[in-house]
Amino acid sequence: MKTVKIALDAAGGDYAPHEMVKGAIKGVQEYGVEIVLVGRKNVLRKLLEKSPVKGGISIVDATEVIDFNEHPIRSLQNKPNSSIVIGINLLKRGDASAFISAGNTGAVVASSLLTLGKANSISRPAIGCFLDVLTSRPSLLVDAGANSDCRPEHLLEFARLGTLFSKYILDIPFPKVGLLSNGMEEGKGNRLTQETFQLLKDAKNITFIGNIEGHDISRNTADVIVTDGFTGNIVLKTIEGSNDNFLNSMRELGHVFSSVSRLKTRELLKEIGLGSWTKKLDFSEYGGACLLGINGNVIIAHGRSKARAVKNAIGLAKETVERGITEKLKEESHE
Repeated sequence: MKTVKIALDAAGGDYAPHEMVKGAIKGVQEYGVEIVLVGRKNVLRKLLEKSPVKGGISIVDATEVIDFNEHPIRSLQNKPNSSIVIGINLLKRGDASAFISAGNTGAVVASSLLTLGKANSISRPAIGCFLDVLTSRPSLLVDAGANSDCRPEHLLEFARLGTLFSKYILDIPFPKVGLLSNGMEEGKGNRLTQETFQLLKDAKNITFIGNIEGHDISRNTADVIVTDGFTGNIVLKTIEGSNDNFLNSMRELGHVFSSVSRLKTRELLKEIGLGSWTKKLDFSEYGGACLLGINGNVIIAHGRSKARAVKNAIGLAKETVERGITEKLKEESHE
């Protein structure tokens, strides 16, 4: 099988470029992929000097960086030599099979749309993000932030995209789709939710289970959770904030107990049965979210990504490439 080549935005994210390079090295070691680091060549060469990996990593120079606070469209126009623009162009030309960025999400989405284009019959690409909240398997939240203002037909598209992605990545033959609302009854919700409910109810090839509420997210009620990007992003960040607080509390507790035992904090949590639990709550375990509905494999990583999150984003990117997710979405999204 041909080695998967992944372009990585080495300039995007709070901890770039150092953690991006560390993650790239770990990704090459663990997944056997090729990584193209996109960023300032001189800096990246210096960081790679002591790398234990002697092959599998190359550099493409990008002299500009799009900051988080910049306007997406204007930044693409003003910074054609940015790591995001150059990385997406590598994907467009076929010089990489996937692109990962922890940089400006709006710029990544806009560049993907303008350069790669949308898949068949998709009017609004969406961000599909895994939520793993103490359940046996993760749920997929769609949309997690790409589209703040949506119409019912857009949410129907999100349901189709989420269904196909869960089917091929999570190996769920008939993913259960739930519509996020403020009540389970059919008439609950605002106008968008009520009109979307009817579309999903009548849709073919979607296993629609009705409305779900916020507390259902942690109960594995649905495999795919559908909502608009404004609501989805608030849900995502609320969960991340709660998880961070819980993890910090557990680590502090672990430090207290480890001070009177011979076990280190991580070993202690594992010993008392909380190791896998705390691991599930850490956003870095999944590495990133997929931009669904475009003609290319684009992974949007968390802005706070460090080496482990970057490595896991590389694993997710490899999975989407090897399973032909983009091609399958093109083939089936119009059905």
